[in-house]
Amino acid sequence: MVVMHLYTLSGSEKGWWTVSLGGRVWLPKGELPFGLAKDWDLIGQHAKIVGEWQGETVWLIHGKMDNDMCSPRLIASQDENLFKLVGRGVQLAEFYRSHRFCGYCGSKMRHSESEWACLCDNCHERYYPQIAPCIIVGIRHEDKILLAHHVRHKHSPLYTVLAGFVEVGETLEEAVAREVFEESNIRIRNIRYVSSQPWPFPHSLMMGFLADYDGGELRHDPSELTSAAWYRYDQLPQIPPPDTIARRLIEDTIANIRQDKEKN
Repeated sequence: MVVMHLYTLSGSEKGWWTVSLGGRVWLPKGELPFGLAKDWDLIGQHAKIVGEWQGETVWLIHGKMDNDMCSPRLIASQDENLFKLVGRGVQLAEFYRSHRFCGYCGSKMRHSESEWACLCDNCHERYYPQIAPCIIVGIRHEDKILLAHHVRHKHSPLYTVLAGFVEVGETLEEAVAREVFEESNIRIRNIRYVSSQPWPFPHSLMMGFLADYDGGELRHDPSELTSAAWYRYDQLPQIPPPDTIARRLIEDTIANIRQDKEKN
């Protein structure tokens, strides 16, 4: 059980240090700092425990350092469990930053010590971190998979599967079909759930699906994508790193294609 007390660091505390503000995390030399608080000049900082990794405490400090504030994406390819904990820290830091005052009465709020929440002692409102549900889907057509180059990756050669936010009143399956049609102009069938992954950009929960092509001429939405195409399973462009749900969906699609080829 995680103790949600806010500690003032004396210097003797040991563990992994997640210093985060504005969706960025402190990664000196590209790695999450580990060791005693005093060795990282963290004495006097306020910190919470957000979990444990490799038998050591993972701490959260809501703040920023003078340099080496990076995207938590750098952690994604190192270890999935560490990425989840760092992602939790990033999301909580943003939650605490945006909930310093009550949205109903304007009073200053305090952190709960029994759950991830902010409490207003004036009007007794209670606020929890909000999570935005997203879908992400790998789509197969014969021995090919649909991959797209997103506008947000315009400076990267990365191609990935389609994704989007769930809208009010939608089921997850309806969101999958709608997002695919909006971004690529195609229809899909046989939508099936695979897995999920917390994704702290800024506070999403990605729910992964596989689906099969069911018709329509591929035509990408230029406001979301710079290009989209069907790629043969053994001739893929650069794809997302391991330990991401996007990579899992691509690899599952490839495995299904190879399995069908072996049967034939």
